[in-house]
Amino acid sequence: MLKPNYTQYQKDTHLLKNVIVLVDTREQENEHITAYFDRKKIEWRKQKLGFGDYTLLLKANPDFGIMHDVILDYAVERKASLEELSGNISLDRNRFESELWRANKNMALVIENNSIDNIVMHNYLTKYNEQSFLASIFTFMHRYALAPIFTSKENVGKIIFMILFYRMRDELK
Repeated sequence: MLKPNYTQYQKDTHLLKNVIVLVDTREQENEHITAYFDRKKIEWRKQKLGFGDYTLLLKANPDFGIMHDVILDYAVERKASLEELSGNISLDRNRFESELWRANKNMALVIENNSIDNIVMHNYLTKYNEQSFLASIFTFMHRYALAPIFTSKENVGKIIFMILFYRMRDELK
């Protein structure tokens, strides 16, 4: 990632207004997220990603010495429900863990419409044992520096963009 010495004003007013959210081509049922990007006039496009569902692209800006587009080496993996997450962990664990490994500790996990309490109380519609579910989440937290972020469906677009925006902002320090 670039390590230029820009002022915070330059980053906030020019560079970071020159980003595109990249949405993985395999991401499904995300119209509420892309609708948020459209409402907020955040440019986005579909593109196959190496890991995760969302990342940022900083467009080339020769005025700032950025001669080519730069893709953030960080992504957000979104799960629409605890049922989806429990299926990924219990039925498709190798694929899911392989994606976490490829991310190399550069991924956030966002889960819609739930909380850790719903796992503890088994308020989800799969038979996956809540103790095993929690053990897997905590193992992934430690093994892959993955902290789950729970949010509502209404706020998920904003949360995804903020995670990526502030990561890019930090990378430009």
